[in-house]
Amino acid sequence: MEYKKFGNQYVVRVDRGEEICEQLKAVAQKEKIKLAYLTGIGAAGKITAGVFDTREKMFKGHTWQGDLEIVSIGGNINTMDGETYTHFHISFSDEAGNVFGGHLTEAVISGTGELVLTEIDGIVDRKYDEEIGLNLFKF
Repeated sequence: MEYKKFGNQYVVRVDRGEEICEQLKAVAQKEKIKLAYLTGIGAAGKITAGVFDTREKMFKGHTWQGDLEIVSIGGNINTMDGETYTHFHISFSDEAGNVFGGHLTEAVISGTGELVLTEIDGIVDRKYDEEIGLNLFKF
């Protein structure tokens, strides 16, 4: 991974074999980013994503492997109890053009990942909400 800062934005290249969530968390920790928005594209060989089951209060994921094109990745970085917290969603297609997506757990790059983090001046923490079962923004 390599990245360069331009004003309040970080242009990030994630390389083959690297995992997107881990790499972005590392950038946020190194640069002391407390609040940011993510956008990006790329190519992955393995992606795990899913949906949140509101009745069971848990994520249900699927893993795809092969030549996968990241159509879009978005989300945010903030904090929970003072620690770096990432929350990303992804849309991607397979070789047949089928598009899948959901809450991103893992995306291992096969070609390249081209991402932009936009840092926001501020802090928004998270707090677990027992009724919903998710870590929600806490203002």
